[in-house]
Parts: sequence; C-alpha cells; structure tokens
Amino acid sequence: MKFRQRNSSTLSRNKPKALLAFVVIAFVLWLVAWEAAKLLIVSAPLARADAIVVMAGSAAFKERTQRAAELFKEGRAARIILTNDNQQAGWASDEQRNIPYRELAARSLRRQGVPEAAIETLPQAVSGTYDESLLLRNYAEAQALHSLLVVTSAYHSRRALWTLRQTFSHSPITIGLEAVPPGQQAPSPATWWLHLRGWQMVPSEYVKMIYYRLAYRSS
Repeated sequence: MKFRQRNSSTLSRNKPKALLAFVVIAFVLWLVAWEAAKLLIVSAPLARADAIVVMAGSAAFKERTQRAAELFKEGRAARIILTNDNQQAGWASDEQRNIPYRELAARSLRRQGVPEAAIETLPQAVSGTYDESLLLRNYAEAQALHSLLVVTSAYHSRRALWTLRQTFSHSPITIGLEAVPPGQQAPSPATWWLHLRGWQMVPSEYVKMIYYRLAYRSS
C-alpha cells in the first residue's frame, strides 16, 4: 500500500515536468517550422523593368496576377508576360471545356484593368521553373529587353530567384523578383503546418531546392 502511495506521489510530481517539457518541445518545433517557411520567402527589388513576368503556377495565377496588375498600375513596367505550364482548370460548364490556366490568368489581368494590348502569353509549354527561366532568357534576348520583374508565390520565391540567377548568370539582363505575400492562396509562415496546402508547399520546396542546386548549378 505504501509503495503504491509513493508511486502515485512520484507520478503526480512528474506530471508538471512532463507537461512543461512537452510545451517547450512544441514551442521549439513551431519556431523551427515558422523560420523554415520564412526562409523560403525572398525578393529582389527592381524599381522599373521592361516587362513584368507572371510565373506559371496553375491555380496560383489568382494571387500572382493580382500582384502583377498592381505593379503594372504603379507604372513598374509597360507590359505583362504570361508563361504556359500547359495545365488546365476544372470543367467550365458555360464554355463546355477545361480552360487553360494561361487563359484564366489573362482574363484575371484584364478584369483588374490591364489592357489586352499590354498582355503577352508565351505559347511554348514549360515543364518547370528551370524550363520557364530558359524560355524567359531566350525571349528577353530576342526582344532586346534589359530587365524583367518576375512575380511568383511566396514559398516559390527563393527557388525561382536562384534558378533565374543561374539561367541569367552570363546575360546582361537584370532580374527583379516580387513575392506575393502569404495569406492569400498560401498560408501564413506561422501556421502553414495547420493546413494541407502548407504541407504541399513548404516541405516540397526544400526537396525541390536540393534537387535544383544539384542539377542546375551553372559553371
């Protein structure tokens, strides 16, 4: 009986310590997750450019075109370039077809006041950020452009900027980058782990960054 009482007393004393340890560990993990997400978000300021580029990203076109339209209205560039990831949205019953995301992006820009004459879609399909950056370099060189201001989503921004700098490393073309602030289509850095979309974005970006740095580093 006395042994049981002592054992129960020991357990009672250990409960607050265990709870404190759990809280500390949870807090540390939350800080690590928060910092990991924030580390993915970068920018490369550019006051003005020859063109704004909206990087393809399927459904992410909503937040990207919104930011691109804002930059256009601020006079940061005279035209907006859309790339083509060859992906289609869901079935549109009123049009009886799956509308390509590049079309939806162009419509979004027009709805936000960007003139159709200022929107150009590059028709070549791209299969990823690296292909997209190569296409942009070839286009910019063919059009004799001196600068591009690229718009992409927050958690894609570090890999996108690194890839663009690799691709344009031997080019005189200046690259700027605007990351759409999280909170629109991407969850906040502080709470991304509470959302399925956050798990699809943050951990996968680190895997992709490692692959890109191994596969695409310029000499």
